[in-house]
Amino acid sequence: MNSLEYLDKIVEVKIDRPIGSSHPDYPDHIYLVNYGYVPNTISGDGEELDCYVLGEYKPLKEYKGKCIAVIHRVDDDDDKLIIAPESKSFTNSEIKLLTDFQEKFYTSEIIRSPNYLEFNKNIPELSVTNLENSLKFYKTAGFKLEYDRPENKFAFISLGEIQFMLQEFYITDKWNIAPITYPFGNGINFQLEVDNIRQIYSNLKNANYEITFDIEENWYRQDNKLLGNKEFLVQDPDGYLLRFSEDLGEREV
Repeated sequence: MNSLEYLDKIVEVKIDRPIGSSHPDYPDHIYLVNYGYVPNTISGDGEELDCYVLGEYKPLKEYKGKCIAVIHRVDDDDDKLIIAPESKSFTNSEIKLLTDFQEKFYTSEIIRSPNYLEFNKNIPELSVTNLENSLKFYKTAGFKLEYDRPENKFAFISLGEIQFMLQEFYITDKWNIAPITYPFGNGINFQLEVDNIRQIYSNLKNANYEITFDIEENWYRQDNKLLGNKEFLVQDPDGYLLRFSEDLGEREV
């Protein structure tokens, strides 16, 4: 059974390295979470499929919980399941923090089920005049539709770790505290960090969306260093100003 096939399934784990125990070959390596394996399985390294058990903070001998993620090691053919109580959730950042005592020695990625969505702490909701037109623009820029509520003319979109909510404007909406005129969001620009700025620029340009400022390189001082960005500005159909930005690293002042 492929490790990804365990996602969202209930898994029985045999704990052979309980929390607080030492690695059998490296006594100074202490397990900060319960660690075990799925009996009668074979992983890429020829041994049983290993598991980190999160959310249980006392030493265990066995455990039954839900597989919420898979750690895929890019440089080692030995994936790890992340098992947790059904009643608890863990973000990717929390998973990384709790498993870093061992995973820091490897290059890996955290894989979640296709329907998993990790919400940002700050998600702007944009009032738009025509949801269909807005979605066309944002999809051209590379955003994907995570979910929608057609009956409310609402959509939740994302691009990497960037998230927006789009809500078609209607006059009786209680959130509207003042008249809205074009350009919407005047005085605000959203800086959106991406790693493929030229592709996004080309997609918008080829779709005949007007670019407000072409791609340029800018360096901004932070204390005694400069932070570099390659960036361009574009307005969405309602005038919201988006600043797509690609990191260029740092240099001395």
